[in-house]
Amino acid sequence: QLQLVESGGGLVQPGGSLRLSCEASGFTLKTYAIGWFRQAPGKEREGVLCINSNGGSTNYVDSVKGRFTISRDNAKNTVYLQMNSLKPEDTAVYYCAARRFVCVSTRSYDYWGQGTQVTVSS
Repeated sequence: QLQLVESGGGLVQPGGSLRLSCEASGFTLKTYAIGWFRQAPGKEREGVLCINSNGGSTNYVDSVKGRFTISRDNAKNTVYLQMNSLKPEDTAVYYCAARRFVCVSTRSYDYWGQGTQVTVSS
């Protein structure tokens, strides 16, 4: 069974950090681009960051520049989203998604995780 599983979400105070993980099972991530998306209540799902199969990354949201980074560990079949200096407006359900080789900003991904809740609040 091919699936992606996110973990690492939770409640954090403004200015805090979280690291989200996206682990694949049933297939190897090595030849896939992995995108992180988020969906806040009442808003559409948006792309946040993506990493190509060759390690290059793309940022889709200006508000996270300098605060969020994406990385991959192919040996662990896992992609990470490091989120620093979190703000209340980062509150959302975060999803990872996989598609072959290169990132796209649309939702044209083949596999999706179930999402993990991130809440930034004091």
